[in-house]
Amino acid sequence: MLRGRYGMHGKIPVSVLITTLNEERNLARCLNALERFDEIIVIDSNSTDKTQEIARSFGVQVVPFVWSETYPKKRQWCLDNLSLKYDRIFFVDADEELTLQLCDEISALDWKAAGYFVKGAYSIDGKVLRFGLKNNKLCLFDRRFIEFPVVDDLDIPGMGEIEGHYQPILKKDVQGKIGQLKNALIHYAQENALRHEGYKTWEKGMRLKRAYPDDPVPLRRAMKIIFSNMPFQAEAAFVHSYIVYGGFLDGREGLIHAKQRYAYYRCLS
Repeated sequence: MLRGRYGMHGKIPVSVLITTLNEERNLARCLNALERFDEIIVIDSNSTDKTQEIARSFGVQVVPFVWSETYPKKRQWCLDNLSLKYDRIFFVDADEELTLQLCDEISALDWKAAGYFVKGAYSIDGKVLRFGLKNNKLCLFDRRFIEFPVVDDLDIPGMGEIEGHYQPILKKDVQGKIGQLKNALIHYAQENALRHEGYKTWEKGMRLKRAYPDDPVPLRRAMKIIFSNMPFQAEAAFVHSYIVYGGFLDGREGLIHAKQRYAYYRCLS
């Protein structure tokens, strides 16, 4: 069968990239939800657990990665160096799981945008939250138009080889818009506590250096500036998730999530 709009054998013509380091607890669940995609590659940083074994059991390609301790970091390295079937790529973390609805939406995309934000619905103690704050990241895009910026963070501990909490941006002289998908993927954030401790350390250092790059969406950029200059950020983050976004409607788990947002920003103050 020719590879047309729906890829080889009717599969979605997007290259899925999963960057891993000791993800044996999460990877099988992640890969199970990706069977509709035509290409899946696991880029592994010398895991000492069964991450690579699990990946190969699903028949996906495993690419070893060793960071040079300079730029590019891991995701941009993938964009620069991997031989991919498609320029349209989807970065999925091992602690994330696609829903059928999200797969359907990606399959039907017209790709009139250079890239698309995808929301992550948090799973707390086995319950997928319907309300409260969701993370939102530009992880589905055409690599011909979008790249990860170089930021001044090599001397900041916490993230190491992987890009931190900032978005990729349009390449210089590229004109394009950024879209937003309606359906969310599931984010099992509780299962990567060590990674999120790293995020906190890194973000605190980035704030001190004022090293954050611009967000690719002007409204998001403005909101981040406003929030970063607010007093009582931890309290604002709690109210934002629990009250404004209706986290209380998720019951006990919604309260846990709002408290986690509070604790995160308390550590940054």
